[in-house]
Amino acid sequence: MALRTNVLPGFGLSLGYTLVYLSLIVLIPLAGVFLRTMELSWGEFWQVATSPRVVASYRISFGLSLLAAAINAVFGLLLAWSLVRYTFPGKKLVDALVDLPFALPTAVAGISLTALYARNGWLGQWIEGEWGVKVAFGPLGILVALTFIGLPFVVRTVQPILEDLETELEEAAASLGARRWQTFRHVLLPILTPALLTGFALAFARAVGEYGSVIFIAGNIPLVSEITPLLIITKLEQYEYAGATAIATVMLIFSFILLLAINGLQAWTERVTGRDR
Repeated sequence: MALRTNVLPGFGLSLGYTLVYLSLIVLIPLAGVFLRTMELSWGEFWQVATSPRVVASYRISFGLSLLAAAINAVFGLLLAWSLVRYTFPGKKLVDALVDLPFALPTAVAGISLTALYARNGWLGQWIEGEWGVKVAFGPLGILVALTFIGLPFVVRTVQPILEDLETELEEAAASLGARRWQTFRHVLLPILTPALLTGFALAFARAVGEYGSVIFIAGNIPLVSEITPLLIITKLEQYEYAGATAIATVMLIFSFILLLAINGLQAWTERVTGRDR
C-alpha cells in the first residue's frame, strides 16, 4: 500500500503551531473581553453601551473612520498611480514618505499634526485664522489624523497591482475608440477594485482602534470630539473593567460586522470580474 505524502512536509505540526499561536495572540484575549463583559447583567451592559456619551463616541469613531478610509481610497489610488506611471523629481522621496506613518510613533504623529493645525500653527493660522475653519481640537482634526495614518495601507495595496497591470490593455481600449475615462471605468477599475477594497478595509480597521495620534488633536470634548478608545481608557483608569470591556465588546462586534461586509463585497467583486479563478 502506497503511503500518502503531503505536499507540505510537517503540515500537522505547522497547523498545530499556527492554531496555538493564533489562540494565544488573538482568540484568548478576545474571549477574555467577552467573559469580563459577562460580569454585567444585560441591563447594566445596555446602560453602559448605550449611554449618550458612549453612543456619540461610536458615531465619531466609526463615522470618521469610514470617511477617512473613503478619502484614502480615492487619494491613495491617485498617489499609487502617480508613483507607478510617472517619473518626476523626488519620486523616490515621495515613495519613502508614504511609509512614514508606519514608522512614526503615533504620539509623535498626533503632536506634529496638532502643532501644524492649531490656531497658532503653520497651517492652522491660515485655515482657522483666515478662513474660520477649525481643524485642531475638533472632529475635523480627528479626520485629518485618521487619514494620515491610513493612507499607506491603500497605496501599498494598490501599487503592486498597478505595477503588474499590462499597458497593452489601455492601448487596446484606446485603439477601439475608448476615451481615457471609459478606459479607466470599464477596464482598469474592475481590476483595481478588489485591491482598493482591501486597502479600504485595512485603513478602516487601523482608524477604528487608533488612539495615540488622535488623542492630542481631538480636543476630547464629550459628545463632540471624544473617541471610543478614550472612553475605554478612562473607564480602565477608574477601575471600571467590566464597563470598559462592555464598550470594547460593542466596538469589536461592529468592527467585525463591517469588515465582514467589506470582505464579502471584495469576494463578490472578484467573482464578478473573474479574478477569483
